[in-house]
Amino acid sequence: MKCPLCGSHEDKVVESRQNASGTEIRRRRECLGCGYRFTSYERVDEKKLMVVKRDGRREPFDLAKLERGIRISMEKRPISVQVIDDMLHDIEEEAVLHGRMNHEISSSDLGEIVLKRLFAIDRVAYVRFASVYRMFDNVDEFISEIREIGGQNGEGRGL
Repeated sequence: MKCPLCGSHEDKVVESRQNASGTEIRRRRECLGCGYRFTSYERVDEKKLMVVKRDGRREPFDLAKLERGIRISMEKRPISVQVIDDMLHDIEEEAVLHGRMNHEISSSDLGEIVLKRLFAIDRVAYVRFASVYRMFDNVDEFISEIREIGGQNGEGRGL
């Protein structure tokens, strides 16, 4: 480890402590060149979950981006903040589990996870989100989706 004072690469670890959650180790070090003491931190470098878009591009999974879309679909609906937060947590968990082998999830799989959750909570929010996610081009597609969910007994389109 390079000393921040003199630049020497020779040091010794004086003390090591794990944080309470076990996700990080704090190490107190002493430079063997100048005697300066400094702290370093060690943590696992986890590979981020990537979302594979329809055109093949890959983006890091962004819960905030997903949250914006979901909140827009639920705008002016009688749904509590807690329900939305719980749903977002569940979606994130399911997405991570789905992509745990290769750290990737397709945007279509992610969209279906969201739609399944929205369908169970609010059908209007479901149709709003579906209209953007499935790129409805005209009113007939809205009507078709509404008829399909209207005839369902708790089961959504392939959900």
